[in-house]
Amino acid sequence: MYATKVSNKPVCVCFSESRGIMTSTPVTAAEYTDFKNQSSALCTDVKCVFYSVANVIIFILGIAGNSLVIWIAGFKMKKSVIATWYLSLAVSDFIMCSTLPFGVVQMVTDEWIFGLFLCKFRYFMKLINIYSSIFILVIISVDRCVLVMFPVWARNKRTVRKAAVIIMLGWIVSAALSSPETIFRDIVYKQKTKCVRKYINEQRKDINEQSHIAIVSCQFIFGFVIPFLIIVICYVLIMRKLKFNQMTMSKKPFKIMTLLIAAFLICWLPFHLFSFLKIHYKGFNFVEVLKLFGVILANANSCLNPLLYAFMGRNFKKQCYSVLSNIENVIEEEEEGREGVQGTAINTNEESISSAV
Repeated sequence: MYATKVSNKPVCVCFSESRGIMTSTPVTAAEYTDFKNQSSALCTDVKCVFYSVANVIIFILGIAGNSLVIWIAGFKMKKSVIATWYLSLAVSDFIMCSTLPFGVVQMVTDEWIFGLFLCKFRYFMKLINIYSSIFILVIISVDRCVLVMFPVWARNKRTVRKAAVIIMLGWIVSAALSSPETIFRDIVYKQKTKCVRKYINEQRKDINEQSHIAIVSCQFIFGFVIPFLIIVICYVLIMRKLKFNQMTMSKKPFKIMTLLIAAFLICWLPFHLFSFLKIHYKGFNFVEVLKLFGVILANANSCLNPLLYAFMGRNFKKQCYSVLSNIENVIEEEEEGREGVQGTAINTNEESISSAV
């Protein structure tokens, strides 16, 4: 069945499989509009395609990179404070990346098809992992600062158990800051099913706007401003201490620290700025595009963290090289085994042919 218009009147053209004939039936304007909406729901515009492709790439790289970090930090390396930080960060980023397919499906279909529970759960897990990932980056920065500023005290007081407790506290605070998503997220049924932030008092738009501003401000302050200031202060102290202790210091630590701060700033600042823009310029197409771009950058941080924080460490590099060398050895042994089997089969065939002759 498909719809067409004849003389400005919508007509439904139907094909009967049992009778093998086609019939035309007039349809109402509302039914024709619904049909047009359903037929145009495919992901064809540039915004949808860009968002979907970018998030699929981030999903693949993030799952692969964070899985490798989880394997190395959790199973290959001995338990240590640094390994605990990297393991928790990788778990947070892994969960964050695992929620990306929901957003891609929602963008492609322009509809939420996963039900109320996953509507609340998806945005809660997304927000909790945003906070936890940022908090863990702050913890890593503070830990590095303590190691440089107070090496003797850190050597005696830093333990894996204390690190695990700090990580648990970070996850608890993240869950508390993410709890509004479980309250305000709801399913809305209009022309299509949507998973949106729905406030308790829908009649009072002023109260709803204030609530939305409060949530966005809370995310900006606790999810960016305070963590960014702490990270910058820690790395300024680290660089001053290293410069004071080493007259001919290598430029590599400065480059790495600058790269880490720049990555954090580039990935998260657009997301929060565009969230504020969306409050005051809701419905404007350019704001929607900027917010989409900010979301992609924020998601990209989850696949950049393994490269910036984990694989820069010497122990992680050694373990990664050993893992890759082991994989290479397995592949080479498999190829040699196959060549040996093929050679044996060829020799056997030649012997059988010569004996037959």
